[in-house]
Amino acid sequence: MTNQKHLLSFFFILSLAGLGSIQLSMAKEVIRIPVGVVLDLNSSVGAIAESCMTMALSDFYAKHAHYRTRLDLRTQDSADDIVTAASEAWYMMKKEKVQAIIGPQRSAEAKFVMELGRKAKVPIISFSATSPSLSPSRSPFFVRTAFDDSAQVKAIAAVIEAYSWLEVVLVYEDTDYGNGLIPYLVDAFQEVGARVPYRSVIPPSSNDAEIKRELGRLNSNSTRIFLVHMTASLGSKFFILANKAGMMSEGYAWIVTEGLSTFLDPVNSTTMDSMKGVLGVRPYIPMTKDLEDFHSRWKQPNKMTAGLNLFGLWAYDTVWALAMAVEKVGTTSSSSMKQNRSRVINLASLETSNMGKNILETILSSKFQSLSGNFQLVKGQLEPSTFEIFNVIGNKERIIGYWIDQQKGLSRKLRYDNSEAEKSDVKRRLKQPIWPGDTTDQPATKKLRIGVPMTGGFKEFLKVENKNITGFAADVFFAALAKLPFPLPHDFFYFNGTYDDLLYQIKAGKYDAVVADTTIVANRSLYVDFTLPYSESGVSMVVLVENNERDNIWIFLKPLSLDLWLTTGAAFIFTGFVIWVLEHRVNSEFRGPPQQQLGVIFWFSFSTLVFAHREKVVNNWSRLVLIIWVFVVLILTQSYTASLASMLTVQRLRPVFTDIREIKRNGYNIGYQKNSFIKGFLMENLRFEESKLKAYVTIEDYNHALSKGTNNGGVAAIFDEIPYLKLFIAKNCSKYTMVGPTYKTDGFGFAFPRGSPLVSYMSRAILNVTQDKSKMDSIEKKYFGNQTICDDQSAEVSSDGESLHVYSFGGLFIIAGIVSMFSLLMYMYRFLCSQWPTLRTTIHSENSFRWKMAELAKHFDKKDLTSHPFTRRTSRVHAMDTPDETAIGGLHDANDMQNNSAVDNNIDVNENE
Repeated sequence: MTNQKHLLSFFFILSLAGLGSIQLSMAKEVIRIPVGVVLDLNSSVGAIAESCMTMALSDFYAKHAHYRTRLDLRTQDSADDIVTAASEAWYMMKKEKVQAIIGPQRSAEAKFVMELGRKAKVPIISFSATSPSLSPSRSPFFVRTAFDDSAQVKAIAAVIEAYSWLEVVLVYEDTDYGNGLIPYLVDAFQEVGARVPYRSVIPPSSNDAEIKRELGRLNSNSTRIFLVHMTASLGSKFFILANKAGMMSEGYAWIVTEGLSTFLDPVNSTTMDSMKGVLGVRPYIPMTKDLEDFHSRWKQPNKMTAGLNLFGLWAYDTVWALAMAVEKVGTTSSSSMKQNRSRVINLASLETSNMGKNILETILSSKFQSLSGNFQLVKGQLEPSTFEIFNVIGNKERIIGYWIDQQKGLSRKLRYDNSEAEKSDVKRRLKQPIWPGDTTDQPATKKLRIGVPMTGGFKEFLKVENKNITGFAADVFFAALAKLPFPLPHDFFYFNGTYDDLLYQIKAGKYDAVVADTTIVANRSLYVDFTLPYSESGVSMVVLVENNERDNIWIFLKPLSLDLWLTTGAAFIFTGFVIWVLEHRVNSEFRGPPQQQLGVIFWFSFSTLVFAHREKVVNNWSRLVLIIWVFVVLILTQSYTASLASMLTVQRLRPVFTDIREIKRNGYNIGYQKNSFIKGFLMENLRFEESKLKAYVTIEDYNHALSKGTNNGGVAAIFDEIPYLKLFIAKNCSKYTMVGPTYKTDGFGFAFPRGSPLVSYMSRAILNVTQDKSKMDSIEKKYFGNQTICDDQSAEVSSDGESLHVYSFGGLFIIAGIVSMFSLLMYMYRFLCSQWPTLRTTIHSENSFRWKMAELAKHFDKKDLTSHPFTRRTSRVHAMDTPDETAIGGLHDANDMQNNSAVDNNIDVNENE
């Protein structure tokens, strides 16, 4: 029995010895892979990252104890120095044969270490060098296990757009990290209509005095919206000093980028107290069970006193990704380095790693669920995800919304709701933040310095009184402000000078805007931008009108112009002459002594005016002429009657001048509004001499100058913009009228600096105001009253153009003239043809031309006995000579013979005539 016990003990000891030898052999097979770590161990980020990487190694190999490889992290302190970081990296590659390097911490350091990694084919894996200037696509051995800083600019721009901030001042550190993001921010702001009026660049080595001086410059700027892009060390000092400078009070707004947002934590109470009201944008990290467990272990005693941040999580994930990659690559040539045969010394003498390329490819294809979320590299860097927007309240952070992606934009909830897209006010997609100064009133972009002219004339448009402005332009401006989606605080500054000088103050930077009745013209748009016009446009002239009294004894001549009177008279004479020619040989009523025939010519044509002509026409050509002429007379008389009736029943006002050329030709003076652009317009466009131009200020000045007239030191006309002229006429509508052409301008608008995003917002607001008819009517009626009465009276204003001119009846006269000439020519042609045998002898005689014309006239003066009127009369005479067979026929013979003798005598007399 005892022997059996000793035997069992022997076998047990042998088994223990065998297990120990097996474990010893397994321990000998574990391969340690040297990995360099370059961090600034004196910084919070570096210290947290080192602790997280240590925990990552412990957690990873506790879960993967069977792995044959082990990461051997060899940490070196960069001491926040570029040369030191590069030197430590080179030393580890050269002497310690590291197969990868985690870090360095800052972007400027990473830029140099990347080149070392490329030469040695050693992956450089950084979890904190987030500058967009470092591109993995341009450096094949550089891997970024973090988000590129440019991934956050869309989310930041969405916040800027949500609060309708038009100007944002950039405050950033003068490093590769700080400078690399600025171009992306500026482009993103421009897409949402904001601009960057000022950039504040602060070197990391700046002391408190230097930062305070820069804060003074920022405070002197009118813009109160700031975006801070700094690392944690500089950013914390900056906000503490900003709080002491009183710039964390009401009216200011501060936004911090990811670099500062991931640093904030409740433990750092000094910094948090100085950042109350700040908005921050950072990547959203889902709170998983593993992350909760990690947080609880992080807070255990003997751990870091500083709070955990996103860089620590990314450092943790980086170690896990590298450990998995090393295990997948295997142990073949794990620590071998190939000698670089180059004869160049120093950096070029680095050996190249056979393992580095495989490790790089494996990391780039890694996918796993990490503490910070889904670990997956896209184009050499961590793929961006959702961003959260938080608000610092006291020593806590309150999430006010999320930025999901560029298509969905902002949302109050992490899960995007379609109802969010229906909210026209983007600001409502975020919860109400608490702004600096513990207020819910949204800070404005800036307090505008608005220039206002000290006008002394048309106060209905703009009036300055007791540092307040009123008038049509002011009311439109205030109504437009109410339509803006954001507050626009402002102060008015009063300027005494021309409108051009006032607008130039915007370019000089003295004013941020000009609110006035400022006309939009081309030369002004060279140095300012105008909103859409809020009034009608155009330049015209106003002149004095004369009252055309109805008791004018010569008013009966007014309906027809002089040229029409002369043309009508000539037409009467010509028509009478044509009728006389056509009727003279065949109609006894158109025969007789010369003075009687001349009287018939005038009498017949003029009697047609009242259709009182008693002479009968027997020639068909005469009848054709008369038909057309009577129609012409009918039209003339009806038109004359209508025009005269209008003159006698309606009082007419006639402008003294209607043509600018007449004013220039006579050398009369012209008036214009003082300090306006009209003077340059008259000289450059209308070519008036400067000596002929007189400047006036008030409506009373206009009235006095026009009333004096051209011969008493007054002016012939006032040139101004139509809104002013309408107001002037409305107050003197019985004395003046607007005449002449209208010269195009673009109306009144408000002016802003070139490129100002406020222009588009104000233009849309002005459109909303002007399209609100009831609103505009109430504003216009308040200052201009009811102008419809003067509009009605303006219809009564007449000029010389109201008389009927010959051009209006040109067609009638042409038709009448053609018919008359045609009839006359046809008659003369028939006369010559019928009398040619007789006339031929006269024409071919050797007598003088005067004798020939006299003979032809005598021949034409004879009766045409072959014509129908005379042949019918002759037939009637022969019928009277026939004997009567009745019982009383004998009694009539003597009487018939006597009557026939009288008829024959009359015929002879007429022939002699």
